[in-house]
Amino acid sequence: MTSQSATPSTEGASRAERLASLPLRHDLRGKSPYGAPQIDVPIALNTNENTHPVPQDVQDAIVAEVSRVVGTLNRYPDREFTQLRRELAEYLGHGLDQDNIWAANGSNEILQQLMQAFGGPGRRVLAFVPSYSMYPLLSAGTNTEFIPGVRAEDFTLSAESAAAQVREHRPSIVLLCSPNNPTGTALEDDVVDAVYRAGEESNTVVVVDEAYAEFSRFPERTALRLLEGRPRLVVSRTMSKAFALAGARIGYFAAAPEIADAVRLVRLPYHLSAVTQATALAALRHRTTLLADVADIRMQRDRIVDDLKRMELDPAESDSNFVFFGGGIDAPTLWQDLLDRGVLIRDVGIPGHLRVTAGTEEETTAFLDGVRAHLEDRSAAARDSETEQDPANR
Repeated sequence: MTSQSATPSTEGASRAERLASLPLRHDLRGKSPYGAPQIDVPIALNTNENTHPVPQDVQDAIVAEVSRVVGTLNRYPDREFTQLRRELAEYLGHGLDQDNIWAANGSNEILQQLMQAFGGPGRRVLAFVPSYSMYPLLSAGTNTEFIPGVRAEDFTLSAESAAAQVREHRPSIVLLCSPNNPTGTALEDDVVDAVYRAGEESNTVVVVDEAYAEFSRFPERTALRLLEGRPRLVVSRTMSKAFALAGARIGYFAAAPEIADAVRLVRLPYHLSAVTQATALAALRHRTTLLADVADIRMQRDRIVDDLKRMELDPAESDSNFVFFGGGIDAPTLWQDLLDRGVLIRDVGIPGHLRVTAGTEEETTAFLDGVRAHLEDRSAAARDSETEQDPANR
């Protein structure tokens, strides 16, 4: 006699239906995973990568450093990645030492670990939208309630508004993206300070996400300056952007030592591989070469802003390696026209706006030429329509 399973048969069901048949957490049902379009195009300017390749001498240094540890891959890596924390502290400065530093596989894992330590069921995380689209997904993954804070109509955030929202919602964590993704704008010190003080009563951990800090027009204004005397403040960074190591997945934060101690309670054992540690160390030791491209990226970013203004569009002043722009554009049509020309940028889901990464000079030229051609075609079509509607032409 054949036993019958209590689980309904999924034979012939779609993949979505098979997913729905699993005992998935209720709060994850109906959600979509993170993912920018991955389309094979000549020029991809949609994910804020550093489009400059890693210089050959840095490639050689990474290969040499990785080769040095290959013979020990049968053993677990340094669980505390002590040398990496020491050299990251040296890079950041501001009186930090290794006890102030923590690292993980990209800044996304950094944020995830912070939410695992300070979020969870019955707790809230507040971020001011539009902001980094991973924040609500990380919140869902850690079963932390996500509170979408509000910004002004021009997407700015004042100290008064931010502090009032912290006092209203009393979150366990506040995420301040500066420079903000997708708008590219940086926060002033008074916003960070106001949010921190507003969270005193609720003992709120304040995370300043500085993934794009090296591209700022004023890099000296980093929130690292504010760490002293603020034990609930965390500054998150990444090596994916300015260091051109998006494929290596290396993120880190600076904070009071007890914040790192809290994260140790939730991190996976040996989470940072020996290969990852070796790659990061080689990059840090060749940072002068790697960061030399930052000046060129800033130049192309500013060129995009200036040229879009000349086209009578409305780009935001950017402190990142990308530009957020609007100005009466038909965003889906412009996005498609650029894609047809082999240039992929990002539709971030904000009506009338798009975002483009500042690439190399050649990539930037291709983008700007594409926008210019789109606007000229649109103007020509409008003139033709007016001519057809003129009674004198009937």
